[in-house]
Amino acid sequence: MASDDTLPDDRRKMMESINRFLQDSVPHNHELGLSVVDLGVAEATMRLPYAEKLVGNPETGVLHGGAVTTLIDAACGISVFMKMARMARIATLDLRIDYLHPAMPGKDLLARAECYKLTRAVAFVRALAHHGDPANPVASAQGTFIIVED
Repeated sequence: MASDDTLPDDRRKMMESINRFLQDSVPHNHELGLSVVDLGVAEATMRLPYAEKLVGNPETGVLHGGAVTTLIDAACGISVFMKMARMARIATLDLRIDYLHPAMPGKDLLARAECYKLTRAVAFVRALAHHGDPANPVASAQGTFIIVED
């Protein structure tokens, strides 16, 4: 994952634009603090900053599964936009998430999603959520998104 100061101008501007969209148009994503931290041709990496308000079990400090799901779903959606290379309305049709181990308390969570197949009406996506090491994922996901043409 590249740092913001090493990204090409067009990619940095696209990330800034997408992050503004996420903050302005999706209140739930804004409340969670989600942000895009890297983009590729058919991929997106997003960050969910650790916050006490997102803890599902106060005894362990582990993030709530709903916050992890939202992170993965958002990253998958952005990867679809990156594959289409245009804006269109999309909606999650199916998202299967396998939770492999609890998210570690106090650590931000990253999700990297890849849209690996795009048809006229459906996008197919896979994702991993992790704390910085994709070889040790917290969750893996597979999803489909409908593409709504206006």
